Amino acid sequence: MKICALVLALNLASAALAAEPPQWATKDLKAGIIGTDTSHVPAFTATFRAHPEWRIKVVAAFKAGSPDLPTSADRVDGFATTIHDKYGVEIVGSIDELLQKVDVVLLESVDGRPHLAQATPVLKAGKRVFIDKPLAASLDDARAIARLSAETGAPFFSASSYRFHPDIPRLREKPGVGKVNKVQASSPFNVLAHHPDLYFYGIHGVEALYAVMGPGCVSVSRKIDAAADVTTGKWKDGRVGVYYGPLRGEKPPMIRVWGATGTTSSTGPDDYDGLVQAIAKFFQTGRPPVEAAETLEIFEFMTAAQLSKERGGTEVSLATLRK
Repeated sequence: MKICALVLALNLASAALAAEPPQWATKDLKAGIIGTDTSHVPAFTATFRAHPEWRIKVVAAFKAGSPDLPTSADRVDGFATTIHDKYGVEIVGSIDELLQKVDVVLLESVDGRPHLAQATPVLKAGKRVFIDKPLAASLDDARAIARLSAETGAPFFSASSYRFHPDIPRLREKPGVGKVNKVQASSPFNVLAHHPDLYFYGIHGVEALYAVMGPGCVSVSRKIDAAADVTTGKWKDGRVGVYYGPLRGEKPPMIRVWGATGTTSSTGPDDYDGLVQAIAKFFQTGRPPVEAAETLEIFEFMTAAQLSKERGGTEVSLATLRK
């Protein structure tokens, strides 16, 4: 009897330790994936499965894929097989079929070019959608997605996992360096065909930069040498924000902040947990953690960086992109 009582007590203790659903997790939701050509697909599916308290389960996916982009074509079938065999995700033949089976959508296609076309039926169906980086392969397409979201009333958001690094709140709100005058963000520099240079991996660092600085950049200039690809933005309040892309294997901190009384940096690795939790909360509440206006300014920043490169490093005003 004592052993039975002990087992019962341990079982009750384990149950007490199980995660309770957060207040925002109010309903069970079925999620669908568009695009199985990125490692985010199995990673995000696994994270949702590891957090049943969020009440969201990935149940179906449409492979999509871009035949002219090896990064997509060489991986689309493999990741689809993984989520089907390991997590029981149904692979369907079209976006329309997917939309009939799910409540919310993860648009994961690694290629930003089809994002507008892929997001259009989702938004017109009134379903909430997370659009993985990059939101689009052009500033015009990014604006079109935001405009369609506003017209349909179906919310979207797009962000990098870097934005949800646990050090970001401290560096944004209480960095402890006095008045902040400069912030530098860094991420691996790796371009993707058919996209402006910073849209693929540079966007991680630019997202982190904006997570700390907030919007308000007025101009951008870009300089490239053997060591790094560096884009410098001037903010309207006088602060300077820098994206630093190392080209020689250097591994600087994700974020470095300079202030009147010293400097501070982020520590520790980045992971997907913060981002996937933000997606879950967005799916449940319909409230994007990043406003569309800020996301569009990020794409203006990166587009201006491309123009600065093409013009020999000259300063490019973001206002000129808005005419």
